[in-house]
Formats: sequence, C-alpha cells, structure tokens
Amino acid sequence: MKTAAITLLFGVCVLLLSAPTVSAVSLHAKPDSKQFFSNCGQVSLRCVDDKQTADGWTVKRTRGGLTEDCGAAAGFDLDDSQCNLNLCSPSDGAYFCESSSGQRSDEVNITVSEKGVILEIPALPVITGSDVTLRCRQSNGDMVAAYFFFSGRLLGSGYKEHTISNVQQSNEGLYWCATDLAGPSPKSFLKIRDPPTTAFRSSVAPHLETMRSSSSLPSSSHPTSSSSPAPEPPPSSLSVFRLLFHLLVFCPYFITTGLLLSIYLDRISATRSGNRVVVSMEMTHQGGQNEEVAVDVTTEHDFSE
Repeated sequence: MKTAAITLLFGVCVLLLSAPTVSAVSLHAKPDSKQFFSNCGQVSLRCVDDKQTADGWTVKRTRGGLTEDCGAAAGFDLDDSQCNLNLCSPSDGAYFCESSSGQRSDEVNITVSEKGVILEIPALPVITGSDVTLRCRQSNGDMVAAYFFFSGRLLGSGYKEHTISNVQQSNEGLYWCATDLAGPSPKSFLKIRDPPTTAFRSSVAPHLETMRSSSSLPSSSHPTSSSSPAPEPPPSSLSVFRLLFHLLVFCPYFITTGLLLSIYLDRISATRSGNRVVVSMEMTHQGGQNEEVAVDVTTEHDFSE
C-alpha cells in the first residue's frame, strides 16, 4: 500500500520535472495583426508576461535563415522596453521573444505587402471560447467586401468582415481573404490555445490516471454527491510557468518525506517481528523401568520491554 503511494507520488514529480518548459511570456504586436502594407508605418513589439513587460527577454526575428536581435538591423529598432518595426524596410519574418536562458515564446509570422489586400488577423494565440473577427483591408486602410477562406474552404463572401464565434481547436489553421479586383491576400495562421489552467490539467490528468490504475490504489470510500457543484478553476491569470514552478519546488520535499516515512515504517515492522524469539528444545526424562518420556518444551522470550 505505502509502496504504491510512494510510486504514484514519485511518478507525478518525475512527470512534472520531465515536462517541456512552457513559457508564459508572449510577443505582443501593436497593431494586433500579422499582415501590413509597406506604407512606412510602424509596428511596436513587446515581450509581455501577465500584461506586464517581461524583464530579461529580448525581441528577435528569423529572416532569410538569419536570427537577429532587435536593434541589430535598420528598421528593427530598440526603444527602451519595446522594439519598433519600420514597415519601410523589409520586415517579413518570424518574430519571437527569447530569455537569457534560451526560453522562447510563440512565433508571430509578419507579412508586409506592397499592394492588393491584406487580412487583419490576430497576431497572438486566441483563447478557446472567444470570438475572432477577420477583416479584409485595402492599401488605403479601408475595409473592403471580400471572400474569406479557411484552409481552402469558403467561409463567406460579400462582407467586409467575418466573425468566428466561440472558437475551438478545429478553427486553427490558415486564413486569407480575396477580392475580384485585387486577388488574394497573403495567408496567415490563426493559432488557438486553451486557457493556461485547462491546458495544464488536460496534459497531466491522463498521466495521473495511468499511474493511479497501475499502482492499484484503493478508491476512497467516501460517497460523492452528483448535485454538488464542481469547484471553480483557478484564475486564468495564473500562468502555467508559475504553476509548474511552485509544484517543482515542493516535489523534492514530497519525495524525501515519502521515502523517510517508508524507511521508518519498514524498521518498525522489522523491530516488532524480531523481538519475539521462539526456543524449542526436547527434554528426555528417564522413567521407571526402561521407560523414556520425551517432553517438548517451547519457550517464548519477549524482548520488547
């Protein structure tokens, strides 16, 4: 029983320690889009953690196979805590945040066009359950009635914008718009993400169930009421990174406590079984005429006192 419990505890900690490090820092773009016109406008990029500027993180980009820090090239200028992207310069590329320890945020692929139409699509991952509005814009900034496409499938036509309500993972993929005169816009990938607490629970829960069934732990005998409401999840502002950090801090303590408890219980069991020694001896008594009486005597000594 105690061995199974320790095995389960140890397995949970190993799972947490071996899980890939997920960064809570994200790259914020203002305006929040992935497609722009080369009209010498400006896009501000920042590394953000829980709506605050993330210290120790640097905006970087990969363009033409070369990765460079913000400030290393013309039109890619560092301004205090943010990076300014000048759309007069070639700016197509994959942008991301990176820490001094090598952690990276999700990439944002920015596309700059000279003419035609562009699709206004969120640069950041969209949380499941929210609504997303896509717009098709001309080079003068005006919205235009267009066809909206998702992975080669027509979503709608004749409207200046298209709204996707209650987005789910099935809505993740490539989107673009097109008009009869300007043709199609560049394609951009819309990324969908579960809320941080939900993503963590869904990734760890299957492993916990597997370890629980393999360790054959008895289920609780306390009845559960189906009418009682489920506890509310923690606030979504709690990042996965911070949750993992707190769990990892306590893992060594739980493992050490479990091992010490196991050793202590084993020693108590061994001590109790070793205090009682059974001595058996056979005594032969010489009786009357050629009679022998054999008597078995068993003596128990208790050394527990």
